[in-house]
Amino acid sequence: MTDSITTRDTRDDGTQDTTATEAAVLALAAVSYPVVAQVNVRSGPGTSYAKVGTLAAGSMVTIGCQTPGQTVVGPLGTSNVWDRIGSGRYVSDTYVRTGSDGYVAPRC
Repeated sequence: MTDSITTRDTRDDGTQDTTATEAAVLALAAVSYPVVAQVNVRSGPGTSYAKVGTLAAGSMVTIGCQTPGQTVVGPLGTSNVWDRIGSGRYVSDTYVRTGSDGYVAPRC
């Protein structure tokens, strides 16, 4: 993602930096969602991607963006939506209680 917003950051040399990456915006307006059951974290949007971690039930995740991928049957139903929770870190949306069956974040 390359979208930017205007900010008023002052550099060490006293000049103003007037842009910030979308990641900075997400950090300011981050919404966390609960994981409803233990889930494997994958390097991409499907179970064929490498497992890069595990999240326990009750963990909170921030969704940076969402993308279609492998269809998964999970505790919250069936979906092909995958949530990017970090760089190279994806979980099936069927394990994250977002309050919606659709997209709640920008597409990756």
